[in-house]
Amino acid sequence: MTADFLKNPASLFDVKGKVAVITGASGAFGALAAQILAGAGCKLVLSAGKKADLDAVAKDCEALGAEVEAINMRPSDEAACDEIVAAGVKRFGRVDILVVASGKNDVAKITDMSPERFLDVMDANVTQSWLMARSATRQMLAQGGGGKVVLMSSARGLLGHPAGYTAYCASKSAVDGITKALGCELGPTGITVNAIAPTVFRSPLTAWMFADDEKAQGVRAGFLARVPKGRLGEPEDLAGPLLFLASRASDFYTGHILYADGGYTAG
Repeated sequence: MTADFLKNPASLFDVKGKVAVITGASGAFGALAAQILAGAGCKLVLSAGKKADLDAVAKDCEALGAEVEAINMRPSDEAACDEIVAAGVKRFGRVDILVVASGKNDVAKITDMSPERFLDVMDANVTQSWLMARSATRQMLAQGGGGKVVLMSSARGLLGHPAGYTAYCASKSAVDGITKALGCELGPTGITVNAIAPTVFRSPLTAWMFADDEKAQGVRAGFLARVPKGRLGEPEDLAGPLLFLASRASDFYTGHILYADGGYTAG
């Protein structure tokens, strides 16, 4: 153990001055990640396709004291991913952290889902995660000093779901595979690659499940019967895992899926 760790253990989680690229920054987890890292002192490169929402998140992060470069762009192809990373380098000189929070779900039974819809989910969740990881890795290797890649998985990467989740479950299983393989590949370089895998947490998309009506109560009760913590997730439940994976506290932690799920996948 080094002297600085013994004198100040909190320094392990210090990301002040680091440059973080976040895709999907206008979404529930992306906006949360942006605000967490802004409050922790990071310089931010925020990417999203919805300009009004992106601008709102950027403003919130600036209010927390962060320098922000907002890019109204999705990581839809190789050129876009390279441009997002290049914007960070142009503004701040380097990229230290990548958080891929972009993605999508499309719920339908297999008999009702077209191949095009299936492939669209796979592209958004898998191919675009891979492309962003590639662009960021190239920059991190060129500049030296290691880096942190955090991908977005789900408990559904490990477990199935009866309500038309074949595309989503397959895509998150693939993200897990990328995380493990890239963690092995980049192990000697100082770049760590990990994923956060939540289950249901409070967001605009899941607000209905937190409601007090009969339908929500029934669905919630059935779900919570399998959650040892006995409650649904809150945004702050993802703050600690993200800060851990983005900081030097996780330097010996790579190729892992961190389940922020209240014990759901343990049962």
